[in-house]
Amino acid sequence: MRLRTDIFVSALMRRVFARGDFAAVEAKGAEEAGAVFVRQVFRDGSESLHAPAPQSFFEAEESDRRLFETRLDRVEASAVGAAIDRERRFDSDLWVLTVETDDLGDLMDFGTAEPKDDGFFRR
Repeated sequence: MRLRTDIFVSALMRRVFARGDFAAVEAKGAEEAGAVFVRQVFRDGSESLHAPAPQSFFEAEESDRRLFETRLDRVEASAVGAAIDRERRFDSDLWVLTVETDDLGDLMDFGTAEPKDDGFFRR
């Protein structure tokens, strides 16, 4: 069973604060099952956008995990804002969490696409 989104976001924020970094909820979505987008802000003013990884990144036994993929990497803030606006038009129940840190380190799990024998990409 997957952890409720509001609890996941709260736990992620606590971990960010425990490291001495800053996080804030920019947009609150569905408390039980909203998608989480993480807007990473770097000291130089650039930003990255991390979004939920596609289901093809998951193995069957991993369906309760939250994996992320990087959609935009170290771009201008306006590009990240525009991408979030596009996503919100598609899914109004999504969460946007802004994290000010140069390194997400072990805060989030990222999926990486690797081709399998059936031709699909999975983590």
